[in-house]
Amino acid sequence: MNGLIAFFEALGEISILAWRTLRELFRPPVEWRLTIAQLEQGGVDSWSITLLTAVFTGMVMATQFAVGLKPFGATMYTGKLVGIGIVRELGPVLTSLLVGGRVGAGFTAEIGSMAVTEQIDAIRALGADPVRKLVLPRVIAMTIAIPLLTVMADVVGCAGGVLITVIQVGMTLKFSVQTMLEAMLVSDVIHGLIKSLFFGSIIALVSCWNGMRTQGGTEGVGRATTASVVYISVTILVADFILTQVLTAVYA
Repeated sequence: MNGLIAFFEALGEISILAWRTLRELFRPPVEWRLTIAQLEQGGVDSWSITLLTAVFTGMVMATQFAVGLKPFGATMYTGKLVGIGIVRELGPVLTSLLVGGRVGAGFTAEIGSMAVTEQIDAIRALGADPVRKLVLPRVIAMTIAIPLLTVMADVVGCAGGVLITVIQVGMTLKFSVQTMLEAMLVSDVIHGLIKSLFFGSIIALVSCWNGMRTQGGTEGVGRATTASVVYISVTILVADFILTQVLTAVYA
């Protein structure tokens, strides 16, 4: 029972933080200098892990589908399945999980350190809003960064799938690319990008919320950082299920 109460309390606090952040978004001027700095930290510095994960995910998927479809004589569909799977699901989800774990932990550690050293209280004492100074730039940055990284992951993941399809299945490069592009619709790409927009906001909101409530000195910062990775991962997976149901109904 206590765990259920704590869950709803956390959900309420994050919802309030999301509302306050959305309200600050429409109160100019936006802190673009801080936003660009967070965009560099959360997006530019994460491109390497995104590319590495995407290319091997596409290659592994192509290998598994090629082996699974071979007894049915349907290996020609390998590229189609890989393309749809990456664009609709694995691209946005895996990118968000990996980048969220890396960036979310950093956001929580930074804001948590400010919380335990009373720097957030000092911001309030100076008449500034911590949500505007700390949360809003990170939410904007991650909402921009995750979709861009997802597009990159989609392209690289599909390229990895095509490579394995050519090498292992024996199809020509032209045929592999053509069948993959024919299978993917614009709605599939939009499906994945809409998810990535929500995932980016979730990463920033959850990590900032956990950082702002940090207590207990440096030990508390460590606990909050570890907890943020878990919270972000679970929230993304739950949100993925909900968004899949909604978007499937919309584009059905």
